[in-house]
Amino acid sequence: MAGRSWAGTTLDDRKAARREQLVDAGLDLLGTQGSAGVSVRAVCRHAKLTERYFYESFTDREELVVAVYKHIGEQARQALVDAVSDTAEPAERAKAAVRAFVELMLDDPRKGRVLLLAPITDPALTTRGIALLPSFAELVSGQLSHGDAATRQMTSIGLVGALSNVFIAYLDGSLKVSRERLIDHCVRLVLGADRQP
Repeated sequence: MAGRSWAGTTLDDRKAARREQLVDAGLDLLGTQGSAGVSVRAVCRHAKLTERYFYESFTDREELVVAVYKHIGEQARQALVDAVSDTAEPAERAKAAVRAFVELMLDDPRKGRVLLLAPITDPALTTRGIALLPSFAELVSGQLSHGDAATRQMTSIGLVGALSNVFIAYLDGSLKVSRERLIDHCVRLVLGADRQP
């Protein structure tokens, strides 16, 4: 049945497309209205799909919210990996990584709000937000050049925490600086943390 096609697409293709519509709607609602704006009914209305199609892909609202969060978390991780892959010099790597993260989080502020603000307010994401931090810390640790493994691990955990809080303040409007100043400050944090003691 899954392999049969209708209007040139298979049932699996249509199901995947509907799931993507729902995730996009979840991103839009969670990233603009926050946790309170995300209900099954609101997501379906936004995606222009019936609840039947919602439950085809997700068991409940929490599963959708987690899917949205994981989707944006993977985009952020990939942006960081891509940013540092072609750069050997530490200062250039730091600047490329910070700029890539800023572009992802601020060019589409919905993504920044989902990744950094939603875990604070949505119980479905509280533990997910904490669980994602080690993967970002591991990425940062791989870029550090000084200290033993434990020192790099502690430094990277501290950096991820510090940078996350700077971005949260920027996204919630309590930090009012230009984008370039934000980038320059975050780059200085990264480079300062990787100095030889």
